[in-house]
Amino acid sequence: MAFFGGAAVGLAAHEAGHLMFDGIFQANPGIKKVSFHGLPFFAITHDSGLSHRKEFIIDSAGFWVQELTNEVLLSKRPNLRRERAPFTKGVFAFNVLASVGYAGAAFARTGPVERDTRGMADAIRWKEPYVGVLILVPAILDIVRYYNPGAQWATWGSRAAKIGGVVLIAR
Repeated sequence: MAFFGGAAVGLAAHEAGHLMFDGIFQANPGIKKVSFHGLPFFAITHDSGLSHRKEFIIDSAGFWVQELTNEVLLSKRPNLRRERAPFTKGVFAFNVLASVGYAGAAFARTGPVERDTRGMADAIRWKEPYVGVLILVPAILDIVRYYNPGAQWATWGSRAAKIGGVVLIAR
């Protein structure tokens, strides 16, 4: 149960990232019922008509929270894999699996219109599969770090990819 509690906290943190910037930009956040190929879900929405930069920041914020959380976890606990830490592993697993899932949706260009990767792609005028790569690379590198804490190339590659995703706000 602790593992699933950690995953739930990971989800809450992802959504809190969106809500934080919705609040900062006074974008009037709300919840909208959506479906993903028939599976009911929800999306946190906000006002339309924001600048491209604000839209990108809001849509990216959930991933930034995931990436920062994983960075802190793997930096402070590089041997997490060998620890008995089901809650922490649940947070980490959510972060990685959510990124993989969103990347898959981006590659296939499928899912609700409100999906984060579509909003990010529109805001920076990229094709959505490129945003999928932007989200997937840090997740894969964090998996490498989880299984091989000594892989310095993965540590620095992951950090560079995460910073690169934030630097796009200047675009």
